[in-house]
Amino acid sequence: MVNRGLMARFHTRKFSLRIITFYTIFIFLFSLSIFFIYVRTFIADGDQSHDPFSHQSRSQKVPDLPRHKYDEQLWDSPYSHGFHPCVKPTAKYKGVQRFERYMSVRSNGGLNQMRTGIADMVAVAHIMNATLVIPQLDRRSFWQDSSVFSDIFDEFHFIESLKGDIRIVHELPKNLEAVPRARKHFTSWAGVGYYEEMTRLWNEYQVIHVAKSDSRLANNDLPLDIQRLRCRAMYHALRFSPPIENLGKRLVDRLRSRGERYIALHLRYEKDMLSFTGCAYGLTDAESEELRILRETTNYWKVKKINSTEQRIGGFCPLTPKEVGVFLQALGFPPSTPIYIAAGEIYGGKTHLSELSSRFPNLIFKESLATPEELKAFHNHASQNAAIDYIISVESDVFVPSYSGNMARAVEGHRRFLGHRKTIDPDRKGLVGIFDKLETGGLVEGTALSHMVQRMHKNRQGAPRKRQGPLPGVKGRARFRTEESFYENPYPECICGSRSKLERP
Repeated sequence: MVNRGLMARFHTRKFSLRIITFYTIFIFLFSLSIFFIYVRTFIADGDQSHDPFSHQSRSQKVPDLPRHKYDEQLWDSPYSHGFHPCVKPTAKYKGVQRFERYMSVRSNGGLNQMRTGIADMVAVAHIMNATLVIPQLDRRSFWQDSSVFSDIFDEFHFIESLKGDIRIVHELPKNLEAVPRARKHFTSWAGVGYYEEMTRLWNEYQVIHVAKSDSRLANNDLPLDIQRLRCRAMYHALRFSPPIENLGKRLVDRLRSRGERYIALHLRYEKDMLSFTGCAYGLTDAESEELRILRETTNYWKVKKINSTEQRIGGFCPLTPKEVGVFLQALGFPPSTPIYIAAGEIYGGKTHLSELSSRFPNLIFKESLATPEELKAFHNHASQNAAIDYIISVESDVFVPSYSGNMARAVEGHRRFLGHRKTIDPDRKGLVGIFDKLETGGLVEGTALSHMVQRMHKNRQGAPRKRQGPLPGVKGRARFRTEESFYENPYPECICGSRSKLERP
C-alpha cells in the first residue's frame, strides 16, 4: 500500500513537470514570434519614412483621395467668401451733364480689345463732358469683320444703362456732319488730368474724333468713381446683342445638360497669333516660313524679326496643343473631361490638335454643339463668334487660357467680378523648363511631374488678390505696359471684401 501510494505521487509529479515544460516552451516561442513581427514592421516603416520616393508616391497619388474631395480640388472655385461686385457711384459722383459737344470713336482690334476700349471711352466722355456717338467697330484688322455695333452689342441697352452717366446718341446730328473735327490720338494709359487738359479742344471744336480706343486710360491711380464707371460700362452696359446672348446661353445649357462640369479652353493657336508672336516651336519648316511671310506682309504689325526660341523661353508664346494636354493631365483632370475649345481655326488643323485630343478625346466645338442653321447668321463674322466663345468661357466651371491675350484677360476679369470663378493661368515661362525636360528624357510623366505642376499653380487659380503693379526696375511710360490690366483684375475698386482674406500677389 505504501509503495503504491508513493508511486502514484511520483507519477503525478512527473506528468505535471512535462506540462509545465511544454507550456513554458510554447509561450517562449509565441513571444519570440511576436517580437520578430514587431521588429520587421518597425524596420519597414523606418525605411519608408527615409525613402523620399515611397513617401512621395503615397502623398501624391491623387486618385487614392476620396472621389468627392478630388473633384473639389479640381473644379471648385477658390475661397472668396465676402467678396462681391460694388459698382455704384459714391455720394460725390456727378452724373450726366448735357452739352452740345460730341465725341466719335473708331474702335480698334479684335472683340475684347474693342470692348475694353469702348468702356474706356465711356469714362473719357464723362471726364470731358462729351456726348458719346455709338462707336464704329474695326473692319480693317486681321479678321476683316464687317459687323457694326448693333450686330455685336445690345445698342438700346447700352444707351439706357448709362443714361445716368453720359449721354449717348446713335449718330451725329445732321447739322454737325460737315463741321471741322479735332482728330486725336489720345495718349495711352492717361490719367484724369490729361483729359481735363484736353477739354481745351472744346474752345475750337464741337466734335472730337478719337482714332484709337484701346488702353486710353491708366490701370491705376484714377478716382474711384471713374473706375466704377468703367466696370458698369464693361460688365453691365456692353451686353451682347440678343442673337448672340440667346445662342451663347443655349449652348451653355446644352453643355450643362450632359450632367458634367466642363473646362473652357482658350486655345490661342491660330495662324495670326503664332505669326504675330513669332512662335514656331513644334512647327514644320514650311509652317514657320508661312508665318514669317504673313508677319512680313502685315503692315500694321510693327515687329518683323522675332527670335522664336527667346520668345518661348521668356514665356511669351502660347502653349501648343500638346503642352496643354500635358498640363491639364498633370493637374489631375481625367481623360474624359469635357473641354470646350474657345478659339478660331487651329493652325495645322487636326495634325496639331490630335496632340491634345489623344489625351483628352472629349473636345467640344461650337460646330458640334450648335446646328448649322444656328451658326449660319454668324458665318464670316469673327467678332460675333468670339462673343459666343466669351459667354461660354465666362460661364464655364474652369477657364484655362493657353496665352494671356485680350480675351484671356477680359474673361478672367469678368469671372473675378462674378465671384472669383476658377481660372487657371498657366505659368508659361515656368512650364518651358518642364516641357523641355520631358522632351529630352530628363523627366517622365507621372506623380513627380504632377506634383511639380500642381505646386507651381497653387496660387494661379483666380483667388482674390490685389491688382499687380509694374515690374520692378521698369521706369518711365514703359512701366504702364507691364502693369496688370484693370479689366483683368478689377479689385479693389469694383470688388468689395475683407482685406484680411486677400491672397497677396
